[in-house]
Amino acid sequence: MKIVKDILYRVSVNSVFGDTNIGINAIAFDSRKVAKNDVFVAQRGVNVDGHQFIDKAIDLGAVVIVCEDLPETKVEGITYVEVADANKALAYMSANYYDNPSKKIQLIGVTGTNGKTTVTTLLYQLFQKLGYKTGLLSTVKIMVDVDEYNATHTTPDPLMLNSYLAKMVDEGVEYCFMEVSSHGIHQSRIEGLEFVGGVFTNLSHDHLDYHNSFAEYRDVKKSFFDHLPKSSFALTNIDDKNGVIMLQNTKASKKTYALKTLGDYKAKILEKSFSGSLLTINGVEVWSKLIGDFNAYNLLAIYGVCDLLGLEKLETLKTISELESVSGRFEYVISNDKITAIVDYAHTPDALKNVLETINNIRTGNENVITVVGCGGDRDKSKRPKMANIASQLSSQVVFTSDNPRTEDPQTIIDEMEAGVSPENFRKTISIVNRKQAIKTACKLAKPGDIILVAGKGHENYQEINGERHHFDDLEEVKHCFNQLKKI
Repeated sequence: MKIVKDILYRVSVNSVFGDTNIGINAIAFDSRKVAKNDVFVAQRGVNVDGHQFIDKAIDLGAVVIVCEDLPETKVEGITYVEVADANKALAYMSANYYDNPSKKIQLIGVTGTNGKTTVTTLLYQLFQKLGYKTGLLSTVKIMVDVDEYNATHTTPDPLMLNSYLAKMVDEGVEYCFMEVSSHGIHQSRIEGLEFVGGVFTNLSHDHLDYHNSFAEYRDVKKSFFDHLPKSSFALTNIDDKNGVIMLQNTKASKKTYALKTLGDYKAKILEKSFSGSLLTINGVEVWSKLIGDFNAYNLLAIYGVCDLLGLEKLETLKTISELESVSGRFEYVISNDKITAIVDYAHTPDALKNVLETINNIRTGNENVITVVGCGGDRDKSKRPKMANIASQLSSQVVFTSDNPRTEDPQTIIDEMEAGVSPENFRKTISIVNRKQAIKTACKLAKPGDIILVAGKGHENYQEINGERHHFDDLEEVKHCFNQLKKI
C-alpha cells in the first residue's frame, strides 16, 4: 500500500479536494481495471477521454481521482486531485509507486526512425555475453535478464515501464536498453525515468499521421536529449543532418559517430557479403554477421555505448563479432537452387532504400531483385507513393501487396502506392492484394541466384485486417513456398 501524497511527488498539482494522506492499492488509467482502494488517472487519449469514466471508476472502488478537469459534482469521501497534465502525472506517479526503479539501474534510451530495435537488442545480447544481468525494452520483446515477456508497444505505458524496471531491479539487473519512440516521448510515457545515456540513430519520413509535420516529429525526438541530465551521455549519428540538432540544448556529455564524417566513433566498411561485413571501428578490424551501411551505423552506436559505459574496447569488438542479427531484420534463407530470400522490417522509405541499396551493393549484377512490399493502413499515407517509387527504382520486379491494412481497403492502399511509380518503371510492377499469394508469386518468378526481398513486417507474426489479427509470418511463408516449389 502506498500513501497518495508520496506518489504525487514531482506531479504538477493545481488543486486538491479531500485527503491525500490515505493509502491506495494500485494506480489505473483504464477504468475497466480499477479495483477497491485504487487511484484512477483520467487521461485524454487520441480516441477516448478518461474523464468520461470517472463515475465508473468510483463505482468500481476508486478512492482517488486524478484529472485535468474536476467534475462539477464530487462524491463524498473521494479525493480529487486536479493536475496540469494527466499524462505526466501518470508517469511520475508510476515511477514513485514503484520506488523510482530507473535510478537503481543503468538505463540507456535509443531513439530515431530506424535501428532502435537492432541497437537495443544487440546491446542486450552483448552485455549478456559478457556476463552482465541485462534488461531489454523493445518493439520485439521485453527481457528481464533471461525471462522473456511479450511487447505490445515500442515504448510501453508508464505503469508497465516502471513495473518491468522494478522487476529488473529485483532480479539484480545492472543495465537496461530501451527503445524510445516519438509516441512515447510525446505522450510523456518516459517522464520520471532517469537515463544514464541517450542514442540517436537517424531520422526519416515516418509517423506523420500522428505528428503534424516532420519538424514536429524531429523536435519531439530532440526533447528526449533536451531533458537528459548533465551526468549522462548523448551519442548521435553525426552523418544524419538531424544528428547535430539533437545535441543543441542537451546538458549531457556530447559524443558522435559516423561513417562519412569525423566523429568520436568512426567506421569504414572493407568487405560486404550476404554472410557479413568486414569493417574497421576506430582503426581496428572486426568481422560482423550484420550486413549493410545501416548496420555499420548500428554497430558504431553499440560500440560507442559500450565505450561510454566503461567496457574494455577489444573485448567489446570481439563480442560484436559474435552478435547474431535481430529477428526480422535482414533475416534470410537460401533455397536449394541458390535463391536468397530476405525478410526485413523496412516499413519507411529510408529503411526500404537502405535495404535495397545494400542488396544491390552485394549482388554481382546478374541476378534479379524481386521485392514484395505493402504499406500499413490507418497510418501515414504520404509515404505510400515514396516507398513504391523506391521499390520500383531499385528492384528488377516489384509485387505490391497488403501489409497490415487494418480498417482500410488494401486495394486502395496499393492504388496510392502505384501513384508514385514513374512510367518507365511501371512495367516492373504487379499487384496482388493477398500477401500469401504475393510471396508465392515472387518465389515462382525467382530463378537460381535471384534475390527476393519481403519488406515491411519483419518480426511480426500477424496480419491485421479489419481490426482482427490473423497469424502471418513472412519468413514462415517464404520457407513454405520454397518447400512447395522444391527449392529448399
